[in-house]
Amino acid sequence: MPTDLTGRDLLLATAAGAAAVAGSYLATGWSRSFVVSPLDQAIVNRTPGPIVTVAIETLGDSGHLLHVALALAVAAGLFGALSLVGQRIAVRTDRLSAGVAAAGVGSWLLAVGMTGALSPALGAALPVAVITALGSGGSTSDDTQPVDAARRRVLRTVSGSLAFVVAAVIGREAFEAGPGPGETPEPLPDAPRSEGVETRIRDVESASLTLESDDLLGMVSPIGEFYNVDIAQLDPDVTAAEWSLTFTGEIGPGRTVTFDDLIDRPVEHRAISLRCVGERVNGRKLDTAVWTGTPIRPLLESVDPAGDCHCAMVRGEDGYYVQFPVEVLAEGFLAWGMNGKVLPTGHGHPVRVLIPGHWGETNVKWLSEIELLNVEEDGYWEERGWEGTGEVKTVAKLWDEGITELSDGRIELAGHAYAGTRGIERVDVSTDGGGSWTDAVLSDPLPDGDVWRQWRHVFDPDGTHDVVVRAVDGAGTAQAREQSDPSPSGASGWVRRTVGE
Repeated sequence: MPTDLTGRDLLLATAAGAAAVAGSYLATGWSRSFVVSPLDQAIVNRTPGPIVTVAIETLGDSGHLLHVALALAVAAGLFGALSLVGQRIAVRTDRLSAGVAAAGVGSWLLAVGMTGALSPALGAALPVAVITALGSGGSTSDDTQPVDAARRRVLRTVSGSLAFVVAAVIGREAFEAGPGPGETPEPLPDAPRSEGVETRIRDVESASLTLESDDLLGMVSPIGEFYNVDIAQLDPDVTAAEWSLTFTGEIGPGRTVTFDDLIDRPVEHRAISLRCVGERVNGRKLDTAVWTGTPIRPLLESVDPAGDCHCAMVRGEDGYYVQFPVEVLAEGFLAWGMNGKVLPTGHGHPVRVLIPGHWGETNVKWLSEIELLNVEEDGYWEERGWEGTGEVKTVAKLWDEGITELSDGRIELAGHAYAGTRGIERVDVSTDGGGSWTDAVLSDPLPDGDVWRQWRHVFDPDGTHDVVVRAVDGAGTAQAREQSDPSPSGASGWVRRTVGE
């Protein structure tokens, strides 16, 4: 009786594993019931901090694809192994049905154990059973099939598996064709909860400078262009009806707030900018929106009226967590709307936290729990060697679309500057590498306490120019000149660009 693994066995197992992942994707899409989802989350949570840092600094957003690819490979390997077990059982028992049953039932149990979803697990199990049956068909303990016939059977099975994988991906993409989550979000509920939001958006946008470039963002970033960074590939799927915020910790019985409770509280529409701690100094992860929500301070005071707790661990449905001093969190905002729309899934629907003046990583999405404590603990990124909970660093940006040649031959330079709650006092521009400086024209200041400003400068070019820009915050402190990497506490340095011939 043959017992050693052959190349054909491994090829069939690989085909079955790929088909299982494709079948699961066809059945569930990129949801929590997709068999890759729990593996992706586990890999994200267990990747050592130094590796995370290298991936962020060298690969940027593409680094996120590495753990997705690894999760896909692991999932395919697990289901392929079960197909291999089924093949061996079929040969050892001389019963094809026993091997197919073992592979199919084992795959279903594995999928259920990984995702907790009973019916969607069939999407992974059925392809494994079918490919095990087709690939092992005709094999017996005293197999006398011609080698060529067995080879053709395996090749047909593998080819069919590949065709299924392609068809499953295309079919699912076609099924989900159209705007995705966050691209066409619903309008906010009718007044009074949305009263004044459109006026507020227009007021913020009206502060934008008049520029030659039509491509540079104004004062409000469209939702579809707002940068987005998450720790995992798959976003939690939480409805407003299901959502609640639980206050726990050293506060006695605690408290739970439902979505209806939250939106019945006093409503505000705040312009707030967010900047990613992992971006380069002139990176593109800086945006502003008008957020609709309610201040968090009254809720904190209601659960801890004596102010006994000094720090708070804030948690999201995606497993992310970050800790703040209570006095910092108390200045925060619980948002359920963005630019006059219901908060999109990718930005934390139904509710997220916004902490004024701090790096974007502190603004927990899909908020689920606030644990009030007296002992400081590291948050998600601190455990990985970052210090992303501090105040954002001052920066003036000069992106490609902010460099425009005017009809009269002059060059317009424009961009955005941001310093958190310190505000922007001025932006200095040098066209000779920092030898001399000129004040840029700034957009009108807004009453909001944590928002960027636009800047503009026009000059007559004379050959190639080494352009340098730096911002000065509201306290009179200039943007640091020294260049630093994003890790561990955010990039710094003057922004330099070569402009002209």
